[in-house]
Amino acid sequence: MAHQMARQAGFVAVLLGIPFLMTAQVQEPASVPGQQAQMLPAEQLNDLVAPIALYPDALLSQVLVASTYPLEVVEAQQWLQRNGSLKGQQLTEAARQQNWDASVQAMVAFPDVLAKMNQDVQWTTALGNAFLAQQADVMAAVQGMRARAQSNGKLSTTPQQTVTTETQGGQAAIEIAPADPQVIYVPQYDPAYVWGPPVWGAYPPL
Repeated sequence: MAHQMARQAGFVAVLLGIPFLMTAQVQEPASVPGQQAQMLPAEQLNDLVAPIALYPDALLSQVLVASTYPLEVVEAQQWLQRNGSLKGQQLTEAARQQNWDASVQAMVAFPDVLAKMNQDVQWTTALGNAFLAQQADVMAAVQGMRARAQSNGKLSTTPQQTVTTETQGGQAAIEIAPADPQVIYVPQYDPAYVWGPPVWGAYPPL
């Protein structure tokens, strides 16, 4: 198998009352006010989304929206470190009381992913800016990377996740969903192993 599955404590984003990407509303940009967002070419977007392209759709949605609030991501990581004794429903309820975007609140249920986003805030900010300025391009990059992983034999249905291909607007879209709707497993993988060396630049050092 191309990647290991690591079960995260907590339930899926649906249980937290968080909408999927299709209905999520991004309200505040991650970029500095007055600063023009730089449009990234497809190759650079591929590198940017590589660490999360194989995440289940529900989790991918939250990561993309949460990345538009990088300062709140840092705050959430610091808060989680101070409240390490909280678990399960108690943890999610306490997170809901914090003055963060709902997507960031949801990330506390996935401490490894939150730590990754906090570890490289530059990548998180770049991902958020790209998602705000080029949402369609970002999603196309995710689909392109999934298709390449699938053709390489590195993305398939497992006991933890179900991989299906649906037609949306005349185009094929690869969907990744938890095999158990109540639990999301976060895939652990090395982008270089899944896709080989990047065509442009380098994958984020996460």
